[in-house]
Amino acid sequence: MRRSHRQEAPDRLYVITSGRSAGADESLDAVTLIVAESEPAPGMQSEHAEILRMCGAGPMAVVEISAHLHLPVAVVRILLTDLLDSGRVTARHPRPAPSPAKPLASPDVLEKVLVALHNL
Repeated sequence: MRRSHRQEAPDRLYVITSGRSAGADESLDAVTLIVAESEPAPGMQSEHAEILRMCGAGPMAVVEISAHLHLPVAVVRILLTDLLDSGRVTARHPRPAPSPAKPLASPDVLEKVLVALHNL
């Protein structure tokens, strides 16, 4: 059984990120989907290889990767930035929900659809 990151020594997290505490891609939020673009290679850092294995089965959210690895999201974002920079993963950002300022369709299109439905 793996220990929670709260039970881990801080130096382990420091080693995992090669001493970095910043520099993660700011566009990676908790719901960004990560897709593996390659298989793990021999000699890779074990956390990088595990991310590629998990995301090879299908897109996985940053927060899910964090939960499976038992690592803080901030640490996972740094690891994912390494993989993004090397082209081993791609990120799919969620689309914003339609709002009154940016509706899904224009009022003209909606009116044409309504008229067409009435004509049926």
